[in-house]
Amino acid sequence: MDRSVVERAARGDRDAFALLTARSIDRMYRIAERILRDPEAARDATQQALVEAWRGLPSLRDPDRWEAWTYRLLVRAAYREAGRGQPFVGRVRLLANDAIVTDAAGAIADRDELERAFRSLSPEHRAVVVLHHCEGLPLTEVAAALGIPAGTARSRLHNALRTLRAALEAERRTPSDRKDRAG
Repeated sequence: MDRSVVERAARGDRDAFALLTARSIDRMYRIAERILRDPEAARDATQQALVEAWRGLPSLRDPDRWEAWTYRLLVRAAYREAGRGQPFVGRVRLLANDAIVTDAAGAIADRDELERAFRSLSPEHRAVVVLHHCEGLPLTEVAAALGIPAGTARSRLHNALRTLRAALEAERRTPSDRKDRAG
């Protein structure tokens, strides 16, 4: 991000802030949607984070930290949205006939299985997974963006991946496997 644009925006330049927003909004929405798994909630979280950015920008001490700062604002807004307890709404995505390949059913089933497992994570765990694995941030930057110690970020990532593996293994067990283990 261009430091001078951040500095101009911090002084109240609306055009500079619009430029920052234009450069950041797609990334922010993508992260919020991955954390929240709900497009409407992701839009709300993104909007909340941008409003907070506009209001708080004059207090940003280091303009070079714009991106990390907006990650933090966005993740906090996503946590608030997740706390609203909006019920799960299933979504059906229609595929064009030419998009279907021979193993499309298996790929769709795998994606659905992973989605159910990912939904089992808390928003805090989803945030670490999204920022690290989807956005490619090193754990030290994830920790800075979330405002947590690096060790906590590593622990959350470890626990999130462990939870995902357990949820996927539980999904893959056949009904008879489950019955044998219970009885």
